[in-house]
Amino acid sequence: MTSQKPTTLKELSALIVAKLRSKSSELHAAFARPSISRTRVAVIDDVLPPEIAKRIHDAFPPDEQMRLMSSFRERKYTSKSLQKMDPLIRHAVFAFQSPEVIAEVAGITDIRDMVGDPQLYAGGISAMTKGHFLNPHIDNSHDAETRRYRVLNLLYYVTPQWAPEFGGNLELWDEAVRQRMEIPSLFNRLVIMETNQTSFHSVNEVKAAGRRCCVSNYYFSPYSPNGKEVFHITFFQARPEQPLRRLLSTADGHVRSLVRRLIRRGLGKKDLYTGKSGD
Repeated sequence: MTSQKPTTLKELSALIVAKLRSKSSELHAAFARPSISRTRVAVIDDVLPPEIAKRIHDAFPPDEQMRLMSSFRERKYTSKSLQKMDPLIRHAVFAFQSPEVIAEVAGITDIRDMVGDPQLYAGGISAMTKGHFLNPHIDNSHDAETRRYRVLNLLYYVTPQWAPEFGGNLELWDEAVRQRMEIPSLFNRLVIMETNQTSFHSVNEVKAAGRRCCVSNYYFSPYSPNGKEVFHITFFQARPEQPLRRLLSTADGHVRSLVRRLIRRGLGKKDLYTGKSGD
């Protein structure tokens, strides 16, 4: 496959399956291994041929065509308007949701009956530039209809020559949000990370020029991650060196949690993808 050849969803899916299968045993062991954060995670590099990964990066829309999320919680560009983008972006997103890829990931994580996120309630693409960040948080517990539990995040990074010292790296925290482990957002790297009521994670501040680009996918299951019925919103904390922001984040989280308990489906209009997912 050359860099000039159109790359379909099916082709991308087959390449991802082959890579996951070739590393299945070591990924399974890595995911089961305890870490500082207690959040189970597996990391795989060189997921796709580099020329294809670069094409995905180059197909990202410019910042002005994405939505800027800007608050004390986060600052980043996001989009799920895939129907307006180069089809390669849509194929890259939904390749990770193909049944074949989900089956390989299930073998790595031992998580049962997972499904993808075809409406992109949680997924899509993101770009972060200098000064952007995402503070420590746990993800909301359910899908858009609150029928399935969110159980896995799949984060695929596509910025060529991105270095750890540039920032924009994934961080996994312990439950108290005091200790962390850092996973650099390197080019052509996939992170498979569990998500539950204690899996605090963040992205540290981008310190370099350029764009840290990511393709994000989330898997859901009918079974709670800890075997118990839970419900929570995306709840932010702050970094240990930000005590005032931590107080603000905690108060903000409790207020938003109360609203969601009273109105389970929330007040805002859901931003969902309505286009096609296939070729």
